[in-house]
Amino acid sequence: MKEHQHVEWKEAWRDEYLKWLCGFANAEGGVLVIGRNDKGQPVGVADAKKLLEDLPNKIRDVLGIMADVRLVLDDGLELVEVRVEPYPNPISYKGEYYI
Repeated sequence: MKEHQHVEWKEAWRDEYLKWLCGFANAEGGVLVIGRNDKGQPVGVADAKKLLEDLPNKIRDVLGIMADVRLVLDDGLELVEVRVEPYPNPISYKGEYYI
């Protein structure tokens, strides 16, 4: 999978990436892969289990949307994939819906 407008790679999770997920939800959806560098090489995630537990709640609480968060293995390294579907009503970064 190559990086493009629907796929973004990040080496580690930062809360500022919630803005990317908001953008995916407001556009055509997308996937944020945590644990892959800018060259597309897997680097792994330090605490994938904690991210798998924390991210769905954080995304729901901040953005008000549901995301598919799952563990992916690549070259023996754990990556976390966050898949966001497009939402019918635009949302803000604060989870508010605009109608």
